[in-house]
Amino acid sequence: MSSNPQSLSGNEIRTLFLNFFAERGHQILPSASLVPEDPTVLLTIAGMLPFKPIFLGQRTPEFNRATTSQKCIRTNDIENVGRTKRHHTFFEMLGNFSFGDYFKEQAIAWGWEISTQVFGFSPNNLVVSVFEEDDEAFAIWRDQIGVPEARIKRMGADDNFWASGPTGPCGPCSEIYYDFHPERGDENIDLEDDSRFIEFYNLVFMQYNQDAEGNLTPLQKKNIDTGMGLERMAQILQKVPNNYETDLIFPIIETAAKIAGIDYHKSDEKTKVSLKVIGDHVRAVVHMIADEIRASNVGRGYILRRLIRRVVRHGRLIGISGEFITQVAETAIALAESAYPNVRQREAAIKAELQREESNFLRTLDRGEKLLEEIIQQVKQQGKTVISGESAFTLYDTYGFPLELTQEVAEENNLTVDEAGFDVEMQKQVERAKAAHETIDLTVQGSLDKLAEHIHATEFLGYTQPAATAKVEVLLVGGVAQEAAEAGTDVQIVLNQTPFYAESGGQIGDRGYITGDGVVIRVDDVKKESDFFVHFGRIERGTIRVGDTVTAQIDRACRRRLQANHTATHLLQAALKKIVDEGISQAGSLVSFDRLRFDFNCPRALTVEEVQQVEEQVNTWIAEAHSAKIEILPLAEAKARGAVAMFGEKYGEEVRVIDFPSVSMELCGGTHVSNTAEIGVFKVISEAGVASGVRRIEAVSGPAVLDYLNLRDKVVKDLSDRFKVKPEELPERITTLQNELRTSQKQLDVLKGQLAIAKSDSLLQTAESVGDYKIIVAQLDDVDAESLKTAAERLLQKLSNGAVVLGSVPEAGKVSIVAAFSAEVNKKGLQAGKFVGAVAKICGGGGGGRPNLAQAGGRDASKLPEALTQALSDLKAGLS
Repeated sequence: MSSNPQSLSGNEIRTLFLNFFAERGHQILPSASLVPEDPTVLLTIAGMLPFKPIFLGQRTPEFNRATTSQKCIRTNDIENVGRTKRHHTFFEMLGNFSFGDYFKEQAIAWGWEISTQVFGFSPNNLVVSVFEEDDEAFAIWRDQIGVPEARIKRMGADDNFWASGPTGPCGPCSEIYYDFHPERGDENIDLEDDSRFIEFYNLVFMQYNQDAEGNLTPLQKKNIDTGMGLERMAQILQKVPNNYETDLIFPIIETAAKIAGIDYHKSDEKTKVSLKVIGDHVRAVVHMIADEIRASNVGRGYILRRLIRRVVRHGRLIGISGEFITQVAETAIALAESAYPNVRQREAAIKAELQREESNFLRTLDRGEKLLEEIIQQVKQQGKTVISGESAFTLYDTYGFPLELTQEVAEENNLTVDEAGFDVEMQKQVERAKAAHETIDLTVQGSLDKLAEHIHATEFLGYTQPAATAKVEVLLVGGVAQEAAEAGTDVQIVLNQTPFYAESGGQIGDRGYITGDGVVIRVDDVKKESDFFVHFGRIERGTIRVGDTVTAQIDRACRRRLQANHTATHLLQAALKKIVDEGISQAGSLVSFDRLRFDFNCPRALTVEEVQQVEEQVNTWIAEAHSAKIEILPLAEAKARGAVAMFGEKYGEEVRVIDFPSVSMELCGGTHVSNTAEIGVFKVISEAGVASGVRRIEAVSGPAVLDYLNLRDKVVKDLSDRFKVKPEELPERITTLQNELRTSQKQLDVLKGQLAIAKSDSLLQTAESVGDYKIIVAQLDDVDAESLKTAAERLLQKLSNGAVVLGSVPEAGKVSIVAAFSAEVNKKGLQAGKFVGAVAKICGGGGGGRPNLAQAGGRDASKLPEALTQALSDLKAGLS
């Protein structure tokens, strides 16, 4: 217990909660992954979700009591994030659970005890709610706990009755609220008033089973499911106005604010909202990537991508133009690592994914700007003055343009935006998000979920059989179940058994054919959805029907290439451990027909000699002809023998072990050669860094080596012909040309700099005085961005106290603008980064930088004089 509960940090609150219930017989369990085992839910949305099979009677619990701090993601109210005090996408739910053990009386007593004695809340600050028909809970609160009747509120089923779905376990709940203003009295208490009340602890009494007609039957074993919001508790205990200003989130916000060169507490409400969104979303994406979620256009991958893009958008709204998310993510990682060590362990993967997505989206934003220009031209050509809500929403949803930015650009062109139409499109998006929030109903997976109870899991025969007779269990066209399909149709087929390997563990799916009575289907890919192998292909001839008996035949040549590359990947990891560092571990892999890729954790680049030694070691093992030993073992035994497991991979109680004795032993479900000699030869193509602490080796093996060498030979011959030298003379010839080019470029840069300085010196005579400040705003023709920056810095040095804004058109269609401000100008509230970004918008561009020096670009050179005129006017106004 804390001697001063009102000063608790978020980490201390979490620890106190878990320890309180551990002392009362609860098993502390780690947070489950954000990727739930329940296939009907995209993300872990509540603390009880990992225990849902227990509550449904599908699994026997190992403990009768448990307590957790569960990380959760919800996106159904994403538009409220940052705008309200307590809406989040990522949050932590503290919970205590009873599986047929204690019930209402004990749960309520402990709920009151931890609230008042551990967290130190005065009873005068607490109000409770109960289900309107739950007289038992009402009596416990009043008679045993001593809460005055006036502070026990009966609520309807919408607020205080929990159900897992239309049928199944359910029951009333009781909630504990914190009252920030008890001095207002107990009359007319309105728990919906979030300026006065905040619900922080929900106790669910799971006592009934509900049937399809809505009838309630008492459960033989009654359960307790509770949830205490960690962020809400931190807000109350740390006495801050909202969840975002707690120590769980605010350091992330401060990092973003520092990058933007602003002060959160001095910012307007609009800027604060953007900073809160950044703080919340960065926290969310860090944990999502730590739990192996990758950005994509479907399912949970789409949610991750959407959150990252919202961070970028809000970064631009507060003046950040370049990449910044990885810097903010470092703060989020540091905050999380004590409670969730996997976040720090996955740091390299997190930053690599964020950097890649941010970089790609920034390019998308650039395309969005071009689309907006086209929309504006179309509107003007049609003689209209309003950009449609649909167009504005397309810019927002597809290209990441905030409505405010579209409105600003429209206003500059004497246009307006149909905001009501935009809101209609946004509401449609919200409804789509809500529909997708609770359940997965995505193409193939959605259809398979509906059919799952009628079909059996696919039996995989491919380890020993290249072909098999099978029955068509499911036929999908575009993800929709069909009874039959004809030639020319792209289909997805589920068989009762198959020799085709489904994409898994980095190895891509097999190719081949499914044939039957007059039908031929070319299979291009195979993926595993839950327990079903889905064959993606195209009907080349005939008609396929559900229930047909067919022959499934893999492409043996492709399979042999996959086997060679997959075994070579295992040998590569073993060689890296032996030659470079025993601590090297896999961070990802790809096993394809034509190549292999292996990502591994390593803090430094490999030397040329090390890469060569690794390659030689793999080829030595290949030549030594080591035979494979494949066993199915208990997981604990496999690890005890020294089998290498991939971090983050989920394994069952029994695992498949691929062992090349004295060389490599790994847990792996992929296909492999029976003897290393079958690989033939191994060749490293490249070694490079892909993220902080993560390196990547790309290589080829077997027949792919010949393909690689033939291509290289062709390229060398072509270069030799062009340079008219022998192949062995190519390096020397290219080095000579590079040296000549570098010398010429240096000379050109020197001349450009000298020209810019010469032009800029003449501008000193044009400096204007505004009070104690000197300002220069001018255009220098044919000066590149770097030289323009040099000129601005030189002029400011000579002015000493003032501001310089220079513009140039270094090449057709491009504008460069630089702003240099002295410290005294900064003290007047003018910052070069924000200033130059606003000026550049006039030229159809943007930019930013430090308060004292910043650069921006644009695309409309004809608007540069207008932009500089505006800059002069704004400087005079700001310094007056």
